[in-house]
Amino acid sequence: MATSLYDLSVASYLQTLGALSGVMERAHAHFTANNVDPNEIVETRLFHDMLPFRFQVQSVTHHSLGTIEGIKQGTFLPPGSSPAHDYAGLQKLVADTRDTLVKVTPAEINALEDRDIIFQMRDFKLPFTAANFVLSFSLPNVHFHATTAYDILRMKGVPLGKRDYMGQLRMKR
Repeated sequence: MATSLYDLSVASYLQTLGALSGVMERAHAHFTANNVDPNEIVETRLFHDMLPFRFQVQSVTHHSLGTIEGIKQGTFLPPGSSPAHDYAGLQKLVADTRDTLVKVTPAEINALEDRDIIFQMRDFKLPFTAANFVLSFSLPNVHFHATTAYDILRMKGVPLGKRDYMGQLRMKR
C-alpha cells in the first residue's frame, strides 16, 4: 500500500491539530474549575531556555499550514515575529489552521510530492523534495512542539493522558 503525501502531511496535521485543540479545551476547563486564568499559562516554559507555551502552539500551526504553503511556493521560512496571543487567541489560531487545512484536497497535495522546496533561514538554505521535507522536517517539528505544549499543560496539573495527545485515530472504514 502506498501512502500519499496528503495522508502523510495534511491528514497527520489535522489529527495533531485536533488533538491540540482538545487538549487546550480540557486545559481551559481545568483552569476554570480551579480558578486559574488560562492566560497565566501562555508564557509558561518547561525550562528557562525553552520557548513558552504560546510559541509551541504557534509552531504547530506554522509547521503544518506553513509547510503546505511553503511546498506550494517552493520555500519554507521560519516563523517571523508572531502576535502575543492570549489563550483564547491561541485556541482560535489552532481552529483557523484546521479550518484552512480541511479545505486542501488530496489531489492538490499529492501533485506536489516531487516538488522542490527550500528551507531558508537568512542566507542558509537546505534543499528538499516536498515528501522528504514533510517526513524529515515538518512532521518532527509538529510533534515536538505539540508534545512540548502538552507537557507544559501536564506540568500545570491538567489531567491529560496519551489518548488526549493522539487525537482522532484514522481507523479502517
